[in-house]
Amino acid sequence: METTPDSPAKSPMTWRPIEAFLMAGICLLIGLAVGYLLRGSARPSPVASAAVAGDSSAIPAGLSQGQMPTLEQLRHMADKQAEPLVQQLKSDPQNAALWNQLGLIYKATHQFKDAETYLQKSLDIDPRNLTTRADLASCMYYTGDADGALAELNKSLTYDPKHAETLMNIGIIKLRGKHDAAGAITAWQELLKQNPNFEQKDRIQRLIAQAQQQSSTN
Repeated sequence: METTPDSPAKSPMTWRPIEAFLMAGICLLIGLAVGYLLRGSARPSPVASAAVAGDSSAIPAGLSQGQMPTLEQLRHMADKQAEPLVQQLKSDPQNAALWNQLGLIYKATHQFKDAETYLQKSLDIDPRNLTTRADLASCMYYTGDADGALAELNKSLTYDPKHAETLMNIGIIKLRGKHDAAGAITAWQELLKQNPNFEQKDRIQRLIAQAQQQSSTN
């Protein structure tokens, strides 16, 4: 589930492992819980992956270690990493895992609209993959489509109504994307009801308390 997601950044971004999605707006509100938000399928950052693989072609010319890449440079990295997957998909277009991997590359480089397209193709083949659906929801969320993100997460609940990550994300999107503190509290309380031994129970309880406080001040 970080800039505030309802106004995605369109300027150069601070470089860090993008999968954490520690955008400032939500961090100020819910702190460490953001690390759990819409994490979907965590992957190493493209720059780190390229470095490990020795693939310097994936790193734009002139970008030194630790430097902040622009969205255009991130697009370049995504396109380079996507090339072999695109070739594989030409001969294996019904491979949901390949479409998912392609989507994750573009998600990790903040090319969210492209990521949505590829993740949706993966879900068309494998609709029960809740992790892929969480990734799709996160991309929609970061482009400002909170309603679309919630719709995807509600689809996940039709397959697994107790799914903790989905309920967690619904709460955060309702709070941050819809300013619906009551709806967020309901989702998180349902999470704890269905998952009484949830490993992040204390964190959820803090989120509920914060949302209750926010609701009382509105």
